[in-house]
Amino acid sequence: MEKRNTKELFKTSIGGQALIEGVMMRGPSKIAIAVRKPDNDIELKVEEAKDLSKKYKILALPIIRGAYKLVESMVIGINSLTYSASFWEDEEELNKKESNENKGILDKIFKDKKESVEMAFIVLISFIIAALLFMILPSMIAGFLNKYADSSLLLNLVEGILRLIIFGIYLYYVSKIDDIKRVFEYHGSEHKSIHCYEAGDELTVENVKKYPIVHPRCGTSFLFMVMIISIIVLSFFGWPSPVMRVISRLVALPVIAGIAYEVNRIIGKSDLKLCKFIAIPGLKIQEHITVREPDDSMIEVALESLKAVLPEDGESDLW
Repeated sequence: MEKRNTKELFKTSIGGQALIEGVMMRGPSKIAIAVRKPDNDIELKVEEAKDLSKKYKILALPIIRGAYKLVESMVIGINSLTYSASFWEDEEELNKKESNENKGILDKIFKDKKESVEMAFIVLISFIIAALLFMILPSMIAGFLNKYADSSLLLNLVEGILRLIIFGIYLYYVSKIDDIKRVFEYHGSEHKSIHCYEAGDELTVENVKKYPIVHPRCGTSFLFMVMIISIIVLSFFGWPSPVMRVISRLVALPVIAGIAYEVNRIIGKSDLKLCKFIAIPGLKIQEHITVREPDDSMIEVALESLKAVLPEDGESDLW
């Protein structure tokens, strides 16, 4: 599987996500989840990647693909997190699961449908919480300044700054949770492994250890770019009533995500000094908050996942 060890530098489209004691990687045609189980063995799950943009070409168009990728990433990410957490359930939860498995035939027939509904509900709730915390709350707070400032541009700028502050506070306090710290260490193993692969080095723990923990195409950088792009896009909506501001922010969110995706795509692909400069804030957030140095066992997990999604003959994973 390790087909690229030619010392040729390139940028891969392979990306991943840190999980609970594990790493998920997505390649051109496969998704792999590697989890370090309580008995210290590595469990590897590999499945075909279902990319709707290959079937519905409209989803592959610029801007639209960014909004689609955001939803797709959330669905895959939540599924992967749920799977990784399943290895760390306590005895009581396992007993409940066994009890559920003993239910009637109708429950078994509709099991997949129930899981699909639950996943759709979780994704919906996640979107609502994100919209409330990072889009609507900053707008409501900035609205108190309306009586002191007539400039819609200034109010949108204040709202954007508040959004960045809330985003930073959220990440900072989340990073203090012990379990999340380990997730961030697995995050580092994901980045270092991809760096090693892009450098053309043999995929070994010793080789991976020498690479940096930050990566310009990380989801953290994408989220930061969403915050910045939102300041620009929402400025075109002026400063309407509170209700219209809520509606405009929700309507604009897919557009903002789409633009942020395209900008991040250009930054990740280009070696221009301007692109590297724009990437600095996202890299700094990774370095100081969302990514930590992994240990060797974590790198082993990331490599298991990465190797399982490397492109087969005829496939391309160029970014």
